Amino acid sequence: MLSAGPEVVDLKRAEHRLYGLLDGAEPCSAADWAAMARSEIEAIHQQGRLPILVGGTGLYLRTLLDGIAPIPAIDPAVRHKVRAAGVEANRARLMQRDPDSAARLKPADALRIARALEVILSTGTTLGDWQHQRKGGIGDAIALRPLILLPPRDWLYARCDERFARMIESGAIDEVAALLQRGLDDKLPVMRAIGVREIAAWLNGEIDRDQAIARGQQATRNYAKRQYTWFAHQPPPDWPRFSDKTVPVRSRTGSGIVEALSFLQSGS
Repeated sequence: MLSAGPEVVDLKRAEHRLYGLLDGAEPCSAADWAAMARSEIEAIHQQGRLPILVGGTGLYLRTLLDGIAPIPAIDPAVRHKVRAAGVEANRARLMQRDPDSAARLKPADALRIARALEVILSTGTTLGDWQHQRKGGIGDAIALRPLILLPPRDWLYARCDERFARMIESGAIDEVAALLQRGLDDKLPVMRAIGVREIAAWLNGEIDRDQAIARGQQATRNYAKRQYTWFAHQPPPDWPRFSDKTVPVRSRTGSGIVEALSFLQSGS
């Protein structure tokens, strides 16, 4: 499936949590996910078991470990007005109210520009000032044994291509068709997931099957490249980096960058 949730074979091999919990129309922020992850980790610890956190999205992991800025809930009226405006108008307003954020963000980054603008308009404090405060992280309260997997890029990208092609054969087309039938807002994260736009373009007759697969594979590789760069440079320098190939497992729950679960379970 396009959501890359664990299949039966994955679930038999290892218990997975926090998959398939929310409807696609319901957004889930990094803070939302971190709260759910904290609850699951605590429950596993209470059972005397070891949770293995398998990542890929640096922001979510950092939010869980280091905490997040305690930004109050945004006024719905403010959010609606900002999200209804175009990126150029929002950027011009942001330049007036929060020039530091406006200068830092890419001009075409509509989502982050809207977020920075709604924060300053709703709270009176800039996003940067809020981000200097972090609360709720568990990094100092747990015994963390990190492992960053940075396999050879050619091997990684080949895995990405294989994964996307396998998704096409395993239900991704039906999943996108079902999303399109629901008429969801194009700005929802589920509608911007890798593969949705590419397969949707194919289903709408804009491109053919081979083009859809090629574009989806390219989008996957682009995302993997960003993940690779983040994990290579952002985590603490004393976190061990493993640069060999990980154990080859036909799992669709990750792009191959951080398949620590597969690696650790192999006993290597």
